[in-house]
Parts: sequence; C-alpha cells; structure tokens
Amino acid sequence: MKKKLYRIIAGAIVYIAAALIKTDIEWLQLTFYLASLLIVGGDVILKAVKNIIKGKVFDENFLMSIATIGAFFIGQYPEGVAVMLFYQVGELFQDYAVNKSRKSIAGLMDIRPDYANIKKGDEIVRTDPDEVQIGDIIVIKAGERVPLDGKVLEGTSMLDTSALTGESVPRSVEAGDEILSGCININGLITAEVTKEYGESTVSKILDLVENASNKKSNSEQFITKFARYYTPIVVIVAVLLAVIPPLVIKDAAFRDWLYRALSFLVVSCPCALVISVPLSFFGGIGGASKKGVLVKGSNYLEALARAEIVVFDKTGTLTKGVFNVQEIHPSEVTEEELLEIAAYAESYSNHPISLSLQQAYGKEINNARISEVEEISGHGVTAAIDGKKVAAGNAKLMKKMNISYFEGEIIGTAVHVAIDGKYAGYILISDEIKPDSLQAIKTLKKNHIRKTVMLTGDNKAVAEKIANSLEIDKVYSELLPVDKVDRLEELFSEKSENGKLVFVGDGMNDAPVLARADIGIAMGGLGSDAAIEAADVVLMTDEPSKLVTAIKISKKTLRIAQENMIFAIGVKILVLLLSAFGIATMWAAVFADVGVTIIAIINSFRALRVNNM
Repeated sequence: MKKKLYRIIAGAIVYIAAALIKTDIEWLQLTFYLASLLIVGGDVILKAVKNIIKGKVFDENFLMSIATIGAFFIGQYPEGVAVMLFYQVGELFQDYAVNKSRKSIAGLMDIRPDYANIKKGDEIVRTDPDEVQIGDIIVIKAGERVPLDGKVLEGTSMLDTSALTGESVPRSVEAGDEILSGCININGLITAEVTKEYGESTVSKILDLVENASNKKSNSEQFITKFARYYTPIVVIVAVLLAVIPPLVIKDAAFRDWLYRALSFLVVSCPCALVISVPLSFFGGIGGASKKGVLVKGSNYLEALARAEIVVFDKTGTLTKGVFNVQEIHPSEVTEEELLEIAAYAESYSNHPISLSLQQAYGKEINNARISEVEEISGHGVTAAIDGKKVAAGNAKLMKKMNISYFEGEIIGTAVHVAIDGKYAGYILISDEIKPDSLQAIKTLKKNHIRKTVMLTGDNKAVAEKIANSLEIDKVYSELLPVDKVDRLEELFSEKSENGKLVFVGDGMNDAPVLARADIGIAMGGLGSDAAIEAADVVLMTDEPSKLVTAIKISKKTLRIAQENMIFAIGVKILVLLLSAFGIATMWAAVFADVGVTIIAIINSFRALRVNNM
C-alpha cells in the first residue's frame, strides 16, 4: 500500500511538472506525461497484458489501459494520465478500506494464543498450544491469554472475555469454574486442567468460523459478480461501435471526436465501485458483528437475517436460564425453613438437578450423620430417615404410592412434595428462571418488524404458557420431542412471505435438527457445543437473547448500505455513460463517475463497521 502511495505522489509531481512546462516542443511534453503515466500506471498496463495472455480480457485493468493509451493516441496527454492517476487513487482508497475491515476481523484474530505454560512437576514449560493434551495442567499468569479450554483447579482471578463475547465487564473465576480459550487473565494466577485439545477449543472454532465467513457470498454479491461478468464486455463492444459507426454514418463526423467519446465511455464503464463496495459492506458487517459477540458464518446469512419475519425460540437455555431454582415454599404444619431443610437433607445423596437446586437454596452444610436409610425411587423421588423421622420427598406419584394426601391444585412448575412420618408437610416449587433480558428482546424484535414470535418446548403446557405470556410471545407449542419441533417448524414455513425468512434460536444442545432446518439457525451461547457450531449459521457468544436483536440490526444496516452503494454507483454510471455517448460529458466527468463514485461508495461502506450503539 505504501509503494502505491509513493508511486502516486511521484507520478503526480511529474504530471504537475509536465503541465507547468511552457513549450511548443510537443515531444518534451509527451516525454514528461509518458514518464508520469509509467510511474503511476505501469503496473496496471502490465497486469492488463498478463491477463490478456491468460484469457482474462475484460477487467478494470484492461478498461483503464485502453482509455489511457487511447487518450495519448488522440493527443489528450493530460487527460490520459489523469485517468490512470485518479484510478490509482481510487485503488488506494480501496486497499485502505479492505485493510481497515481486515483489522476489525484481526482484532478477533488476536485471540489466537501464542503459547501455553504446562506444569511438569515443579517446573513450568512453555509449549505450543497444539502440543498440549487433554488432562495436562496449565498455568495462566496475569496478563496472559487463556490458551485452551479448561477447568480451574487453583486460584482466583478476573477474566476479560470481551474478545469472545463483546462484553466489557470482566468475569470472576475460581476453583471449579470452566474457562474458555481466548480470554485474558487480568489479575490473578490460575492453574487449570485442559479439557479440550487446541483443535477442538473455543478459540479454534471461532477462528475457523471467521476465516471462512467470506466464502459464502450474499445474493447481492453474487448479483454484482454476474453483473460485472456480462456488463464489462457489453460496454467495450458499445464503446467500439461508438467510435467506429458514427464517423461512417454521420456526415462531417470526426473520428477523433467520437474516439474521445468512446474512451470517456470506457472510463465510466469500469465497475470498480460495484465490485468492491458491495462485498466490502458485507465484510464490514461481519467484522462489526464479531465486535458485538455475534459470529456470522457468511454474508449470505447476514443478508438473510435482514429479511427475518418469524423468530422461533427454544425455551430452556434460550429464553430461560436452564437452571432450576427454588421459587416458592408452601409449608403445612411446619415452617418454611424446616420444610426446606428436611427436603434438602432427603435429597442430599442425589445429583439430580432438582436435588441440587434444593441443596443450593438451603445453603448450609449437610450433616450426613443425621441421615440414614436413603432410598431413591426412580421416577418418584427419595425416602430417608432424618433425625429418626421417616421422610419422603418427591413428585405426586410418590405421594400416591405412599397413600399420603397432598396438595392437588394447579401448580405451574415442578413441585417437590414432602411428607414426614406419613403426614403431608407441604411442597416446594422449583422452576427455571427467565433470563433478565428475554422480555425486552421480544419487545424490541417486534419493534424491528418481526411479524411473529414462537416458542417451542418439551415442558408441560401450564409452564410453557406461563412463560410465553410473561414474555408476550405470540404462539407457544409445548410437550414436544426434538422431532416434533421440526414438524412445528414446517408448519410455520407456510406463514411467512415468499422473501421472508424464518429464524430458529436454540441453546445448541439438542436443537441441531431444527437449527439446520430453519432459514437461519442461531445457536445461543453454543460455543461449547460441537453440534451447535456445525448446524448453526450464526452463533451468539453469550446467553443473552438481546444479542439476536443486535444481529438483526447489524444485518439490516449492512444490507441497506450495500443497496445504497449499488443504486448510487449504477445510477451515476448510467447518467454519465449517456452524457459521454452524446458528447456532453468530458473525460474528467468520466473519471469522477468511476473514481469519485468508488471512493464515495467505499467511504459509505465504512459505516458497516460502526456498531457501537447497537
């Protein structure tokens, strides 16, 4: 890029010197202008010759070379050099724009770790991350990047996860917590056990997604590629006819004048503004999305997301936290504290999520000496002797099995019924919590012209409808198996318009079939799931539903910028092409229609990178 800049400056100096020479010696001026041309555009002419040899005739190098050489042929030396000079200025802007977009992506690429500190006995050995095995113990010092996914064994610290999630708030970790590769250890010393090899680690998956995103082109990009393929040969043929036919047909028509018009026509016809600005818009959009923790696998998905009409959500882990918590305690003849304590003790030997939620709500250390005769009854619950009292804790089936009368009113959630010495002691309501930003995300989606929101879940009807009503979701399907979700999705396809898109958002654990079937499959916080990475088209790197709104806003902005560039570039070119054909526009106007439009379109494309307020 610097070499090109230096060539432009040197060529411009020689060009100005040629213009300032006051002489009637034409060959002297020609020499200066020719020198300026070779300095500025020698590489372009050389590329055109090489491409012609390879059979690639109709490209921008060919058009610029013919226009420049033609201008020299009819004695328009200043304009001939100006065409090439301004073309190179446009190319310089193009290179700058691409580099800027790549740097945005490169900011994400900085998550690639350079080394890992493996602990071997009392020594710490610096090793390439590719050589680290599962089970190895690694040490991450303050200021270092986490090289591989792992589980903290010792130490506490704060991790900067912004490169992965786009979030600026550090996350605290301690022994037992999972850590993802690519994060930066801010202030503490951490010892961790490696749980995934580098090739399967989070950082490796992210880099692979971003590096391959440009391979999947949007419809707009494919249109521009096809357009340029047919457009360029056509305008070259028209330019030749414009130079040859009028002098033969029109009386007193000068070949020199019509050749000048044809050359101006060629300069205008260069499709640079379209060929670079549209892909650059999508490239910028993907880079901007990555800054916000949204990984898009290709510009085709970014474009499709802008046309989303129906958004379908999985419930557990997507709209809700996927973690069971005690919501309500309803005692009978005991206090709330006593009921929770008895239930926690009875369930203390089980690793079931419901049992764990009871123990977490109790929050005190379990004294195992108080517990005996523990029996887990599959599909029902547990029985145990606690302080010599016979305790039963479980679902309604357990109460019926033991002939104990219990509360049979409507319960929305999972109820753990408790009986002490054959008498009902009350029930504890356990349910999944709705994520804090789920409601706002649904509301914002509707404001952004999402026509319908749907929730699919395997949970029971009462729980599903309660959550759907709380979140103001339009339609809910409950008690579904994974295969049923695909069937419901097929029904919803008939409700969207011809150009509309259906989006499915899941947590990535058991939603791979539905993610793959939707127009756009989005994995919510699915970085740890191989199935989600493979099946999803977009990956939201946090568990926040609001990231979906961000992704849709970025996609709409990107598509709007690409369309603006197409309409502006084609409109100006058609106008100046007509003016050139009628001899109204000079070659200077043609240069603006090519280089000026390219620069304006590139500058407009930069807007796709600006996503700070989304």
